[in-house]
Amino acid sequence: MYRHALKIFVIILSIVVLGSPLKKVCAQVDSDKGYKVEIIAENPYFSQKYLARLEGVFYQVYPKLVNDFNENSPRKVTITIDTTYDGVAYAHNGRVVISQGWLEKNPEDIDVVTHEVMHIVQAYPPRSGPGWLVEGIADYVRDKYGVNNTGANWSLPDLKEGQHYTNSYRIAARFLKWIELNKQKGIVKKLDVALRNKEYSDVIWVDNTKMTLDQLWDAYEKENIVIN
Repeated sequence: MYRHALKIFVIILSIVVLGSPLKKVCAQVDSDKGYKVEIIAENPYFSQKYLARLEGVFYQVYPKLVNDFNENSPRKVTITIDTTYDGVAYAHNGRVVISQGWLEKNPEDIDVVTHEVMHIVQAYPPRSGPGWLVEGIADYVRDKYGVNNTGANWSLPDLKEGQHYTNSYRIAARFLKWIELNKQKGIVKKLDVALRNKEYSDVIWVDNTKMTLDQLWDAYEKENIVIN
């Protein structure tokens, strides 16, 4: 009886003092490269084993993205598993927020981390370029660097009638992959740099491929290649 009463007192005290129940934190440092991720689960009963999986994705992917795209990216990232957020995930100022509900429904979708930390690496200033391209690059990166896309049943979709690059995300990512493979290798990195420096314009497509953006899309539709 005494122990039960003491436990209730501790829980109430944590709510009064901290404003919410104690959160579960998983934080590790890669001392060799200086990278650190702090993963905070707002639900104190969230699986520690699952947090470790997310942490593993970060350390497998993030250093590569920093090296390949933006060496000025922050070395410390915070990931919060949010119990109330009803979207999927978002990233801002070195912080990633992922919906607990999404992870519960899609437990193999651990590469949501890959997509979101790429947004941290992108670090594009406001009005740097079209939103479809920003998200298309992030999904292009997930396709290339992701560690469990197959397990999550995630892939770039086949080209279908009615699609357009402005549909963004995976549709735009597949288009970018086609350009990389068939028109100009390295264009995604060039686009990334241009967006970060606020130097993006439609001219970049002509300079690198001798075709306008819409001409590229027309050629892409005509070839209708299935990319694996």
